[in-house]
Amino acid sequence: MSCSRAVGSAVLLTLGLSAPARAGGDTFFESKIRPVLAGTCFRCHGGERTAGKLRVDSRAALLKGGDSGAALVPGAAERSLLIQAIRYEGDAPHMPPDKRLPPQTVADFTAWVKEGARWPEKAPAIEVASGRHWAFAPVRAVEPPPDPEGITANPIDRFLAAKLRARGLRPVGPADRRTLLRRATFDLTGLPPTPQESDAFRADDSPGAFAKVLDRLLASPHHGERWGRHWLDVVRYADTAGETADFPVPDAWRYRNYVIAAFNSDKPYDQFLREQIAGDLLAARLPPGAPPERHAELVTATGYVSIARRFGFDIAADHFLTLDDTIDTLGKSVLALTVGCARCHDHKYDPISTKDYYGLYGIFESTRYPFPGCEKTRAPRDLVPLVPSAKSPERAYAVAEGKPHDVRVHKRGDPNSPGEEAPRGFLRILGGQVVPPGAGSGRLQLAEWLSDPRNPLTARVMVNRVWQGHFGVGLVKTPNDFGTRGEPPTHPELLDYLAARFVAGGWSVKALHRLIMLSDAYQRAAGHDARGAQVDPDNALLWRFPRRRLSAEEIRDAMLAVSGDLDRTPGGAHPFPPEKMWGFTQHAPFTAVYDHNRRSVYLMTQRIKRHPFLTLFDGPDTSSSTAARYTTTVPTQALFFMNDPFVHARSASLAERLLRLPDGARLDRAARLLYGRPPTPREAEVAARFLASYAADGPSAERQRTAWAAWLRVLLSSNEFVYVD
Repeated sequence: MSCSRAVGSAVLLTLGLSAPARAGGDTFFESKIRPVLAGTCFRCHGGERTAGKLRVDSRAALLKGGDSGAALVPGAAERSLLIQAIRYEGDAPHMPPDKRLPPQTVADFTAWVKEGARWPEKAPAIEVASGRHWAFAPVRAVEPPPDPEGITANPIDRFLAAKLRARGLRPVGPADRRTLLRRATFDLTGLPPTPQESDAFRADDSPGAFAKVLDRLLASPHHGERWGRHWLDVVRYADTAGETADFPVPDAWRYRNYVIAAFNSDKPYDQFLREQIAGDLLAARLPPGAPPERHAELVTATGYVSIARRFGFDIAADHFLTLDDTIDTLGKSVLALTVGCARCHDHKYDPISTKDYYGLYGIFESTRYPFPGCEKTRAPRDLVPLVPSAKSPERAYAVAEGKPHDVRVHKRGDPNSPGEEAPRGFLRILGGQVVPPGAGSGRLQLAEWLSDPRNPLTARVMVNRVWQGHFGVGLVKTPNDFGTRGEPPTHPELLDYLAARFVAGGWSVKALHRLIMLSDAYQRAAGHDARGAQVDPDNALLWRFPRRRLSAEEIRDAMLAVSGDLDRTPGGAHPFPPEKMWGFTQHAPFTAVYDHNRRSVYLMTQRIKRHPFLTLFDGPDTSSSTAARYTTTVPTQALFFMNDPFVHARSASLAERLLRLPDGARLDRAARLLYGRPPTPREAEVAARFLASYAADGPSAERQRTAWAAWLRVLLSSNEFVYVD
């Protein structure tokens, strides 16, 4: 969360539990009390700063108090100076002095004190400045808990079962095969299973039937299109620059396709990171005779850096904002830290100093970015050849080394107010070092530091993203913020176990998919259990599988797939206007929608004007890192299924497809294509009445097509089609 927001609003947004928790319990303290003490109070009463000789970093410190006496009287909120201070009552200093905490936060602290001000025995003292927060601690070697009932061999289930037993809960039963296949196929490819795939899975009675399904799906070229889209969300991919004219970036698609290919090939995640940050430097180290395709791949990978948003109407003058966008996205995507908050001052909540920020800033200011065009040049420049030849006709929207130099801190974030010099380097809280002399920009060293197995965040963050992709919510519910303002992990031991296994297994994302999806937790039904709903209404303990709506891309791609209209070939460049026609300005910016029948990941996406379909169904924000898709339900979505030409075209194509079959086989085929099952007798009865009424004037071929297309629009808009159990 950006530290520029008011403290009170930040507390309210990030600390509120979605379900009630006992004020005297550990969860309440960790979610409601500790983050406020660490994020708000610690600034003046922690580390080396002890205003009024009061510290808030432990229960003992609060009991001891400061100049005014004990701050805490357990069980007596009215007599506790801490409560009087945050209520702005009496003679006690008002805290925080600049702005009141939200009423709900004050109520939480009052309830906590009344219940005895419990401070969990195993909870460390709050020491944000020295990095004692859980996310900065090394990944622990954790063994799965015992399985006294001998139910499962999967280590994930052993961790989850221990938490369920502690709360007296039992999980629901397994999902049926149709549900499981549809769930897994959408999760790994973003497409529905075909009737043939459904029949084959139901007919396979072998113990490893589902494992074979996973192997097939992970080997599909559609897997990279689905999981590449997850990464493109996080790195805020777009095909335009984002400055006031929103110039096209004709070669950005190469980076998009690089990401898709990386997930398809199961490129080790540490290598994936190194290539994106320093691929051009790695390309320069290739041995003589190395395949030119490898050089092109490495250069293209640095699109991760080069696609940073451009700002203003003179993007060269506003380049400092592009560097800030780069650092902000790097911090969120790889480390799940809001590093960008340290641009104007030391981070208020996490141990990241302004000097740390400008250490990273110097690395990227020592890097040459391509410019997509501006009102002065009106054409792209500084593009990098895909192969090491100045005559190469193909170029990448990539970065290259500039002149290495350190920068001075920008006071209050203003580049025109230089402060002390900040040596190029990495975050000190994570063991970062200064870039050594003669090392160039420092991007290669940055890439190696980020992918170092000893970095406690890199593996945790990616494991959490993959978990979120399968269960809808990560083990850490704030996937872009593992700092003190984020949520603590629901299963910290499981998170560390998976992170350690991820690294030990060669950083294989596909192996992580297999481990997660072969668990009982993943294969559970999405059914209801009265006790589970009462004890754990948010399903944080995963006693059932969470139902979800399809993403925007999945809805579009599924309609194309079942209608037979899906073009499964990979996408390439977009049909942008020729560069000589680029007269875009802030008053007449570039704007276009280039649609096709390929996968939605290949649609042209602008920063300033988002694609209308992706906007309607909660697609990613192309201007900032999208950590998670949040689902809305609005009337215009229903109107889309009723009226949009895209839906009418798909229903017409599917009607043509069905009308080639005998009359008695049509409805069965439609239900199997859309739902993976035969129609129920009730559905068959309603469909027959609808079709007969719609074509009441006679059995002409045109009326049949119209009737079937209308009925299919009903099926395409159904919950069963757009939701996954």
